[in-house]
Amino acid sequence: MKTRQLGANGARVSAIGLGCMGLSFAYGQALEEAQAINVLQHALDRGVTFFDTAEVYGPFTNEVVVGKALKAARDRVTIATKFGFKIDTEAGRPTGVDSRPEHIRNVCDASLKRLGVDTIDLFYQHRVDPNVPIEDVAGAVGELVKGGKVRMFGLSEAGADNIRRAHAVHPVAALQSEYSLWSRDQERATLPVCRELGIAFVAYSPLGRGFLAGGGAKLADTDFRRNLPRWQGEALKHNQERAQALAALAEQKRCTAAQLALAWLLHQSDDIIPIPGTTKPTRLDENIGAVEIKLSADDLATIERAAGAAEGDRYDAMGLRMIDS
Repeated sequence: MKTRQLGANGARVSAIGLGCMGLSFAYGQALEEAQAINVLQHALDRGVTFFDTAEVYGPFTNEVVVGKALKAARDRVTIATKFGFKIDTEAGRPTGVDSRPEHIRNVCDASLKRLGVDTIDLFYQHRVDPNVPIEDVAGAVGELVKGGKVRMFGLSEAGADNIRRAHAVHPVAALQSEYSLWSRDQERATLPVCRELGIAFVAYSPLGRGFLAGGGAKLADTDFRRNLPRWQGEALKHNQERAQALAALAEQKRCTAAQLALAWLLHQSDDIIPIPGTTKPTRLDENIGAVEIKLSADDLATIERAAGAAEGDRYDAMGLRMIDS
């Protein structure tokens, strides 16, 4: 497996990581623990060393299964988790954001216990909290770094100004935000700032939440994508056509649509690390295969013309309100 670096002085990780959310959250029926562990250990066997989880995935259960699956390989993996939500434990869902320093410290201790580790490798603020200055957030995580509980500080869906302000207090190793053929807003401001400051860009939903891998047709009743504008009405029809165009190009390149979409992303820059998620070992193998695909400048332009420009917002109104810009 090829590797890429988290930040100017951070860990080197597999060029493609694994987004673990879907193993236990959001996309319909969660896997049984043994099935989830099998997927995670298969990823290890295939050379994946970068695993992404969060307290809110489940909530809480995803960190537990990730910790169990990776325990024997602790010295060769990088585990990222996140803080920053208020969670209604009875309802099992977030009710808002909370990045007060005392809350960050409490989440850190709880995540360490659930993961079964002494140190969190990468600790992201999951969403910017408008009620807490980003300097206070960076300072709180910086104290956790000094105390040995955290190795690296990250932000998720943060805008350029907050990235700069946080980085001035404590180095930001990685920004995690949605980035794919269908979500390219990051190219305007946040990607340039990350490159200026030496911050890695971790791309979640690099396959358009599965759409670019051919998953746009049938969704379970409990799948949260049903509520997203890109998966509804005329936007859905338009996006299915775009996905089919990508699949036709992939057939010409003798690869899958998912591999072509990931290869396009990997070719954007060496500081980008996609973290596609899956519940199937075969899909995981498929995603990893994208690392070996070579694309020319003409190939990249052809892919963008044929498959770019999704219709519809990437989140519903509530989700969009939580994105910093």
